[in-house]
Amino acid sequence: MKEERFFYDPKLAGQKVSPLRGDLEGSEAHHALKVLRLGDGDEIRLMDGKGTFYRAVITAATGHRCTYSIEETLPQQPAWKGHLHLAMAPTKLMDRVEWFAEKATEIGFDELSFLDTQFSERKVVKEERIDKILISAMKQSHKAWKPQLNGMMRFKDFIMQEREGDKFICHCYEMTTDYGQQTMDKPFLFDVLREGVPTTVLIGPEGDFSIEEVKLAMEHGYKSVTLGRSRLRTETAALVAVHMMQLRNAL
Repeated sequence: MKEERFFYDPKLAGQKVSPLRGDLEGSEAHHALKVLRLGDGDEIRLMDGKGTFYRAVITAATGHRCTYSIEETLPQQPAWKGHLHLAMAPTKLMDRVEWFAEKATEIGFDELSFLDTQFSERKVVKEERIDKILISAMKQSHKAWKPQLNGMMRFKDFIMQEREGDKFICHCYEMTTDYGQQTMDKPFLFDVLREGVPTTVLIGPEGDFSIEEVKLAMEHGYKSVTLGRSRLRTETAALVAVHMMQLRNAL
């Protein structure tokens, strides 16, 4: 079976014209022409990052220009329910954040945010670099949707924003929280996730959220949860949370 070659072209999102012609740009064109050595007549798969694949044929491959003609539009069905949003304090070493972004995209989630917390070791994130990793992982894992990437935001500002659905904060403090009519010790995240409900999960830095941040989050509707008995690194905890959301919502 011939391997499908996927390329990302966000310009296609929302286009209704068929047949449609366009050009791959930048690194996508370079990969097609210089790495894979594709040429006129070669078939490729395109993705717009918004839920649609396209079967296309290269019509011109000259220099740095790669022109294609779309032969078929292939709308995709979502692979999970709800909207899965992970907000994390980035680690001091960016390669760990990049590893998380790649693996979480392969598993499947919808939105990634970065938090500037009291104990954060990193205050700046190169969004362009993370976005490239999201795109690469989306193509490699044949995902039809590219996760939304948000820039760094102060913890308090993030917490104050209105968000639809369920909201959870993962931390290592011992405390009780109110779940409906019942007050209980921190439950296991997977046990309180609800299928099909938009969900936001917060993951703190290596030094955890401060107790003041946890209390502030709870005052604004976030519920305290645990990811288990093991003490996890930030990027591991974030990936575990994404995997739990995905398992609960997978179709």
